[in-house]
Amino acid sequence: MEELVEKAIVVAVKLQKDEHFDYELEELYNLAEALNVEVVGEMTQNLERVTSSHYVGTGKVEEIKNLFDAMDANLVIFNDELSPSQIRNLERDLECKVIDRTMLILDIFARRAKSNEAQMQVELAQLQYMLPRLVGLRASLGRQGGGTGGGFKNRGAGETKLELDRRKIEDQISKLKKELELIKDQRETQRKQRKKNNIPVVSLVGYTNAGKSTIMNQLLNKVGQEQSKQVFEKDMLFATLETSVRQIKLSDQKEFLLTDTVGFVSKLPHHLVKAFRSTLEEARDANLLLHVVDVSNEEHRYMMDVTNHTLLDVGVEDVPTIYVYNKSDLAELKYPYISGNNIWISAKEGKGLDELLEIIKKYIFSDYVQCNLLIPFDRGDIVSYLNENASVKSTSYEEEGTLVHVELKKSDYNRFEEYVYQL
Repeated sequence: MEELVEKAIVVAVKLQKDEHFDYELEELYNLAEALNVEVVGEMTQNLERVTSSHYVGTGKVEEIKNLFDAMDANLVIFNDELSPSQIRNLERDLECKVIDRTMLILDIFARRAKSNEAQMQVELAQLQYMLPRLVGLRASLGRQGGGTGGGFKNRGAGETKLELDRRKIEDQISKLKKELELIKDQRETQRKQRKKNNIPVVSLVGYTNAGKSTIMNQLLNKVGQEQSKQVFEKDMLFATLETSVRQIKLSDQKEFLLTDTVGFVSKLPHHLVKAFRSTLEEARDANLLLHVVDVSNEEHRYMMDVTNHTLLDVGVEDVPTIYVYNKSDLAELKYPYISGNNIWISAKEGKGLDELLEIIKKYIFSDYVQCNLLIPFDRGDIVSYLNENASVKSTSYEEEGTLVHVELKKSDYNRFEEYVYQL
């Protein structure tokens, strides 16, 4: 059977102070495209505030209906989150399926979620979005109940069914919350373990499609890690929903963990941010954030603001941050180039990654100490520990033991302080 192609009309209200309107509308087209929906028409309206009953002015509804019929569409997508009553009124007056920006994003997340945790997080957000909107169906469901006479009977099967649906959804929400809480505890344990192991964590954050996964893969290549560790990357919105954690081991034995988080987008649904909170909290405990920016996009400043606000929403603050201006080749900017905690690179071309690694090292290994240690011959275990876990610059054998010139973590320096040897 031939699959029904979704053809949509997009509708957006431009409020007076909205200087990013054109970009948000373009993003709506990209979101629709991510779900293989073909946009066949567009209707916009300038208003001081959205209309509480229909989002657009009531006269506009007629125009949308005419365009919908003329373009043979089967779906209308609105650029903002609609209230339950707005959805009800619009579906009644347009006589077609209506979805809003939030439903679109939730649907993309539902299709992209691979891990069990991401799937549960998306389902939770979808159910929380649906619950208040079930009430909007009450009027139409109520009409399904037959019978004349007493008002009670007239409430009909629709209302009873609605109550059942509500209860089902509420039960499922509390079940998902419990399961996600367990996963959150496991994450917490993993984080504590990392802290104990003293391995610094660097977190990639940024707008969707800024190039976070490309940077991760290129850094893995740089340090010669095998292909199987590569993460999925594609030029599309929300290619990555899972949090990937990879260990980066440098040639001087220093190592850090690199984590890649879900990308952000403007008007990211509140439920979704809440549901993905535990995933995004990975960034809260990082020693360093790499805020990746697609500098070739003229709206990149706005994208940075959206990212920063979303991070604040989930409690990520006061983490040292390097701004990585990616896609500098497309923006025809000078790269690789460094200025303070800003670096311009092209991850696709692999240019600027050595410089990026140097900045990362400066930030996260600032507590490393260089010293000479004279280790007695009967403590070969310490020498082999240092060869594995520190950067041994030189080794020589003296009468009293092995003399190593080494760069090591402050915590290791404290452990072996008794062997420190002044030349």
